[in-house]
Amino acid sequence: MKQILLYSLVIAAHLLTFFAAPISCLAEETETTTEVKQLYAQSAVLMDADSGRILYEKKGNAVLPMASTTKIMTCILTLENANLENQVEVSDYAASMPKVKLYMKKGETYRLKDLLYSLMLESHNDTAVAIAEHIAGSVEGFSDMMNQKAMEIGCKNTYFITPNGLDAQKEITTKDGSVKTVIHSTTAEDLALIMSYCIKKSPKKEEFLEITRAPSHSFTNSDGTRSFHCTNHNAFLTMMDGALSGKTGFTGKAGYCYVGALERDGKTFVVALLACGWPNNKTYKWKDTRNLMEYGLTNYIQTDLASLPVQKEWFYEIPVSDAQSKQLFQKTSVKVCLQEQGAAPTLLMRPDEQADVVCNVETQLEAPVKKGQTVGKIQYILDGSVLWERTICAAESIYKTDYIWFLKMTFLNYFSLKS
Repeated sequence: MKQILLYSLVIAAHLLTFFAAPISCLAEETETTTEVKQLYAQSAVLMDADSGRILYEKKGNAVLPMASTTKIMTCILTLENANLENQVEVSDYAASMPKVKLYMKKGETYRLKDLLYSLMLESHNDTAVAIAEHIAGSVEGFSDMMNQKAMEIGCKNTYFITPNGLDAQKEITTKDGSVKTVIHSTTAEDLALIMSYCIKKSPKKEEFLEITRAPSHSFTNSDGTRSFHCTNHNAFLTMMDGALSGKTGFTGKAGYCYVGALERDGKTFVVALLACGWPNNKTYKWKDTRNLMEYGLTNYIQTDLASLPVQKEWFYEIPVSDAQSKQLFQKTSVKVCLQEQGAAPTLLMRPDEQADVVCNVETQLEAPVKKGQTVGKIQYILDGSVLWERTICAAESIYKTDYIWFLKMTFLNYFSLKS
C-alpha cells in the first residue's frame, strides 16, 4: 500500500511539472514590464535606431570583445564597396581559418553575394577573410576600412582587427608616440550605433536586410563542383513580431554576444549585448533581448518635437545700429522669423519625459543685416543633449548708413522743411 502511494505521488509530481511548464512559458511570452528586469549580459544597450538615443544601458561604454557581431560591419562595408557579382578567389590564409567555417579550399572561386549569405547566416570565419582580402587586398587593409567606417558612424570606443570577430590583439602607436596593446573590441553603445546605421542610414540598408533576414540560401562554387546550404541561426527573427535583423557571436573571451533590431508601430529599437553568458547559457541572449525590446515597446512613444511649445515673445524686433531709415536719427529694428528646415524629427520618449525648449536670440545687431541672416536659435534639449535646432533669421534686409545716404536724407529733409 505504501509503495502504491509512493508511486502515485511520483506520477502526480511529473504531471504537475508537465502541465505547469507550458503555463510558465506562456507567461514569459506575453508579460510586459515598465522596468527592465535583471539582465544576464555584462554590458547592454537599448537604442532608438532613428535618433541614436540610448533608452537604457547597463555599462554601455564598457570595452569588450564582440565576437561575430563584428560581421555586420564586414557585411555593410562589402555591400557599399563592391560589386556582388564579383568572383572571389580563396587564399591559403582564408582557407586556414578555424571553424565555424565553410571549408573553402585554396584557389576556389565564389560569387561575392553568395559569400555574404555564408557570412551572415552561418557566420563562417573563412568566408569573412576571403571577403576582406578581395575588397582591401589584405585583412589589415580591410580592418583599416572597418575602423574608418566606425569613426564615420560615430563610434568612440571600437577597434577592429579581424573581419570575422575572432579574438585578437595588436600593438599600435598612439598620437603621443607611445605604444599600447589593443584588442578586437567595441562597446554595446558603439555596436548598437553600427546596427542602427546598417538598417537606417546606409545606402545599402535594403540589401543588408535582405541578406540578414533570409531563412536560408543555397549556392555552389563558381565552377559548380561543390554545393552549399546555409541556414539562418538568428532565432530572434521568429521570436517577436517586427524583428528586422540581427547577428550572434561567441568566442571564449567574448562569451555570447548579440545585436538585433525590431520595428513595430513606427518605432525601431536596437539591442546590443556583450558578454551575455558562457556555455552552457546560450539562451541568455534571447531572454535579455526580449526583456529590453518589451521594455522599449511598453514605455516609449513617438514624440514630434515640433509639437513642443514655442513662445511668441521670442520673435521680437531686434534693434539695429548704424542702419538706414526713413528719417535721420530714427531708430531702426529688424523683424525675425523661423527658417523653414523641413519636417521636424520624431523621438522616442517616455510619457514622463519632457524636452526643454531653449531660445537664444541677439538683442542688438549692427547694420548691414541681410534677409535670411541667422540671428538666433531654438534648441530642443533632453538629458543635456541637443536633439534639434531651429534657426531664427532676419525677415528683411537692413542697409548700413553711408555718406551718400546722409547726403540724400539731408537733401530730403531740407526740402521738406522748405515746403
